[in-house]
Amino acid sequence: MGFKIDKRTDYTLIAVDSERLDMHTASQLRSELVVLSGESVKNVIIDLSKCEYCDSAGINAILVANRLCRNGSLILAGLQPSVERIITVSNFDPAIDIVTDANEGIELLEQRLARN
Repeated sequence: MGFKIDKRTDYTLIAVDSERLDMHTASQLRSELVVLSGESVKNVIIDLSKCEYCDSAGINAILVANRLCRNGSLILAGLQPSVERIITVSNFDPAIDIVTDANEGIELLEQRLARN
């Protein structure tokens, strides 16, 4: 599997453990996101710090995560420059929080949850 999943009480952290978020890896990620949706997960942090390549299938998986988090938060962490360009060109980056690393994403999410 190309990623690790850490389910916490209020959110799930998904660490992409592959250099590529492509058709193969993205398909696995989308499948896991469907399972998380069935478990009513609303807050997801996707750590892309090891990912150096993202294609349209990877973008699609991120969009699935964004729909899953419609009533919560989606945070992308650790974007490599090439992946960040793809996210920016896809023009949905204002709707998704982007942070430097997973720890910053966890802090941001915990602050939001504490306010509610």
